[in-house]
Amino acid sequence: MTSNLEAQLLALRQEGEKAIAAADTLERLEELRVNYLGKKGELGALLRSMGQMSAEERPKIGAIANTVKESLQTSLDQQRAALEAAQIQALLEAETLDVTMPGIYSPQGRIHPLNGIIDRALDIFVGMGYTVAQGPEMETDYYNFEALNTPPDHPARDMQDTFYLPDGNLLRTHTSSVQIRYMEREEPPIRVVAPGRVYRRDNVDATHSAVFHQIELLAIDEGLTFTDLKGTIKVFLQAIFGDLPIRFRASYFPFTEPSAEVDLQWNGRWLEVMGCGMVDPNVLKSVGYDPEVYTGFAAGFGVERFAMVLHQIDDIRRLYASDLRFLQQF
Repeated sequence: MTSNLEAQLLALRQEGEKAIAAADTLERLEELRVNYLGKKGELGALLRSMGQMSAEERPKIGAIANTVKESLQTSLDQQRAALEAAQIQALLEAETLDVTMPGIYSPQGRIHPLNGIIDRALDIFVGMGYTVAQGPEMETDYYNFEALNTPPDHPARDMQDTFYLPDGNLLRTHTSSVQIRYMEREEPPIRVVAPGRVYRRDNVDATHSAVFHQIELLAIDEGLTFTDLKGTIKVFLQAIFGDLPIRFRASYFPFTEPSAEVDLQWNGRWLEVMGCGMVDPNVLKSVGYDPEVYTGFAAGFGVERFAMVLHQIDDIRRLYASDLRFLQQF
């Protein structure tokens, strides 16, 4: 009985070590561990027959069984370590970076010249205490014209011929409409700057576009004068263009009185860059402000004009063509 059980244990060890050495996956190795060393495994089944042995035979078989168990456990541990190492090596080889291969190029984005001008201008005005405000591009006739002292029969409407929509609304011709909406919501004093896209029925050529961008500013307070307007514009233009000569030339806008065009001496010649003026009392009345108490000034400019001057662009259409050869210069 003893010799037969001893032979079975030694045969189990030999068979187990051979099977373990042949295991090629961790899953297969776990199956072998359960098969040989589990509670219902082959080694356990053999040891349960020790109950039929005499007290003198059990210690000898028990010692052999422990040797077989330790041998199988050692084989399992060694094979597991080898398989895990092989698995890690396979991952390393699969994920290895081949430094001789060309890299994946991700082109670096650029700020569009129009957005660059808008960002610079807003930074300057915010630094002067202004609040950025925006409004709808589709406007009513009231906000775009009437509240800005431009009634239906006013000849100034011909200067801003626009796109009218079937419902009677229109595409705004300037961002001055944002100023009206802002004044209706807020009480003086106010400092507001309004950037945005505007629309006019212009024939497209090198210097005109039916769609372009404006930035307009508005200040309302007690005691504001034309001197305050001139100082604000001078600080702004010098921050954008540098310390260059500036002149104010009398002009006309229906929503400001007096009004002026602002010229900048650029490359030896005077260049018109902005329009401005003191807010007309009728505009203040339209939003419920008392013109006997409050005064204000407004100014506005075309972003495209500034971009073309600063970057020496010869055709406004280049700003809208999405040509990377052009845009990557900025």
